[in-house]
Amino acid sequence: MAKAVCILSGGLDSACTLAYLKEQGYELYAITFYYGQKSRMEVERARMVAEYTGVRDHRVVDIGFMKSLYRDSNLLTRDDGSDTIPSRFDYSIVVPVRNAVFLSIAGAWAFSIDATLVAYGAHTDDEKNYPDCRVEFVKRMEDTLNLAEMDGIEQGLRKRLRIWSPAVDGLSKADLVRIGYRVLGDKIFETWSCYTNGVEVKVDGKRIYSHCGSCESCINRIGSFKIAGIEDKTIYARTISLNKIPQG
Repeated sequence: MAKAVCILSGGLDSACTLAYLKEQGYELYAITFYYGQKSRMEVERARMVAEYTGVRDHRVVDIGFMKSLYRDSNLLTRDDGSDTIPSRFDYSIVVPVRNAVFLSIAGAWAFSIDATLVAYGAHTDDEKNYPDCRVEFVKRMEDTLNLAEMDGIEQGLRKRLRIWSPAVDGLSKADLVRIGYRVLGDKIFETWSCYTNGVEVKVDGKRIYSHCGSCESCINRIGSFKIAGIEDKTIYARTISLNKIPQG
């Protein structure tokens, strides 16, 4: 059975990507990064998804030192308490070369365990705004990582890696949601997309932390379930009018 390493943030896209790989019959390895982001809730949800899907090994890697290097370059790692996450895409939410950092580390692990595939959850809807989600980037990263181990590959000591994302096969966020729901069932609603670490709300007399429902990522999540035709059971602190969410 071929081995695959999946970068698993705990969010909707990465969880559905892992589900897709499970359907394809890979022996699964998952890797989750804490890079100083506001939301540590997603790391907890990554553990849940990894356990539910039965991955062979799940590593949570702390690269929180990146926070000091990123400084004020983006809103997701800045925590001065004064920043509001935008409800629409703005370059302030782009973390510099984040996927390149993740793929390099995941690739090193993949070479070490003889995996033949490294996957992450970039889909076609990401390509417009995120350069490190585009198919061209995927292909360049694949070439670069294999070039870095070319001697070992030619000597038969390493296996050539394929870098894959849903965008490579033309899959949209809604396509991923349909796949993920097929594999994860209602567990899909426990994934964490919110850029915040949660908003405290009361549900059935209990205090829980919910998605904010207003940041760009929450809005994209809501829209993807709507386009996929799946009732969204995620709890949001703020209810957004469905008329404001684009349909596919």
